[in-house]
Amino acid sequence: MSLKAGIVGLPNVGKSTLFNAITKKNVLAANYPFATIEPNVGVVFVPDKRLDFLNELYQPKSLVPTTFEFTDIAGLVQGAASGEGLGNKFLSHIREVDAIVEVVRCFDDASITHVSGKTDPLRDIDIINVELILADLEIVVNRIGKIEKKAATTKEKDVVLELDVLKRAQTALEKNIPLRAVAYTEDELLLIKNFNFLTLKPIIYVANVSEEDVVVGDNAYSEQVKTYAAKEGNEVIVMCAKLEEELSSVEASERDEFLKSIGIANSGLDKLIFATYDLLGLATFFTAGADECRAWTFKKGMKAPKCAGIIHKDFERGFIKAEVMSYADLVELKDEKKVKEAGKLRIEGKDYVLQDGDICYFRFNV
Repeated sequence: MSLKAGIVGLPNVGKSTLFNAITKKNVLAANYPFATIEPNVGVVFVPDKRLDFLNELYQPKSLVPTTFEFTDIAGLVQGAASGEGLGNKFLSHIREVDAIVEVVRCFDDASITHVSGKTDPLRDIDIINVELILADLEIVVNRIGKIEKKAATTKEKDVVLELDVLKRAQTALEKNIPLRAVAYTEDELLLIKNFNFLTLKPIIYVANVSEEDVVVGDNAYSEQVKTYAAKEGNEVIVMCAKLEEELSSVEASERDEFLKSIGIANSGLDKLIFATYDLLGLATFFTAGADECRAWTFKKGMKAPKCAGIIHKDFERGFIKAEVMSYADLVELKDEKKVKEAGKLRIEGKDYVLQDGDICYFRFNV
């Protein structure tokens, strides 16, 4: 299941530095706007200690973690929705992602030019969000203009419903309210899905602080971002992108030891990956055996046949049953055979909703 998050923000807030750390790629991170012109795409492994346990238990020939895709999108500027700073091109890149990671500068550094003159995280958030709102509003107004007459004359149910949804969207956007804050039914969401509205995408904020402040955990700037995000019902990850980039080239054991020495339990990157994963309603199931132990990403609420189809479409098409054991049971009993003997290996049918941590073997016939 290929899902991706787009890293956005004003120029020189630390987006490309964060991207370097995430993907361990050496993309251009220069001290001037538009250093990143084309979106850089990188795939990161999702850290999962459960897979480490399965590896120790089964000693497989192959170990495959699940992955998540991050796209580094060039810095937006005020006026992007009307084409400023190559804005239209950058906005089109954001439309292709499933979630938005908005990096907000929460540090002072005279050597790094701020596009707006000085550090002000709330102003920066407002600039980005207004540009996304204006871009969506343009699409909404244009579409209303095309279908309004048809809805009035033909009274077609789908057209009337679409017009109603779009007019509600227009009202919200004109009040500076992102579409993710508007309540829609499942049918209405399906109706507007193809528009790829920017402000309908879930969002998470990264408060990029200095190396000194990340040890403390916060500063006055990041506290402002947290207060703002709390009103929206969104999450904030506080991290130092520069430190994360430096740590990305260090061996895992050394990195963990260093973080422990400065009183940080988990790296900012791990927190961001987990938070983004959760933001999209994702979970993980496993397949395990002597040949391969593998983690698979699925959407929470998906039933067994759909999850089987993530492995191979034939598995979904010819689905019969799923043999399922929970990760917790396997950890407790430390042996697949003992799980079976304890009666904790379940046979589930087509209506079974997979749970995070399920270890599955799918039976199928095509």
